[in-house]
Amino acid sequence: MVSKENEVKKNNQPNEPGKNDSSKQSENFVFPKWSNKVPAMILVGVVLTVMFVIHLFWYWFSPNHLEVGYEPVQPIPYSHRFHAGELGIDCRYCHYNVETQAHANIPSSELCLNCHDQIKQDSPYIKDIKQSYDSEEPIDWVNVHMLPDYVYFDHSRHVNSGVSCVQCHGRVDQMEIVQQVEPLSMSWCLDCHRNPAPSIWPKEHVTNLSWESDEDPLEMGARLVEEYHLNPKIECSVCHR
Repeated sequence: MVSKENEVKKNNQPNEPGKNDSSKQSENFVFPKWSNKVPAMILVGVVLTVMFVIHLFWYWFSPNHLEVGYEPVQPIPYSHRFHAGELGIDCRYCHYNVETQAHANIPSSELCLNCHDQIKQDSPYIKDIKQSYDSEEPIDWVNVHMLPDYVYFDHSRHVNSGVSCVQCHGRVDQMEIVQQVEPLSMSWCLDCHRNPAPSIWPKEHVTNLSWESDEDPLEMGARLVEEYHLNPKIECSVCHR
């Protein structure tokens, strides 16, 4: 009888404050409404991150960004603007094998002295060229337009097909220091091979960098493509041999 009365008293005693609060709170916990947006926010973040990575590699790591505008300082300053522009020296005087060889030659010290043996002999730069000639040590010119070793490009094939120097190298006759103006990437080359008409000039004008056509360039190009029997290939083996 006593035990039953004690049990009743224990049940009727008020709970001690804070004793079961934590358990009740855990049982009744509800996430705030803003948490419903968390999955959507994560999804948007993942999508934006993927898009950023794609853009990073597509543009910032592409030749359009890494190579266009490359303008190295040469060991001896040479102004194409003056020589090719103002004096009108033909490209083929210095790069004399572009019509017959795959690789365009870099002018030798001897070729420079054809003129400068009589002109500006007191210039320190001309003296450096003379020293290079006498010692038979070539000047260490810095290559501007570079292609990977696994890419084959034939200058003579393009020049003899009516592709002007301007199409790949830009208006060199207006450059004090030569710089790269085109990406020279695979996609850029393929665009021209798939649609060559905009890039074809009359063969007699390919080295006349300031030449302008009197007719519509696209109509002229289409006519010359047919006249020169041009059919550029796009197979891998054309450039990767």
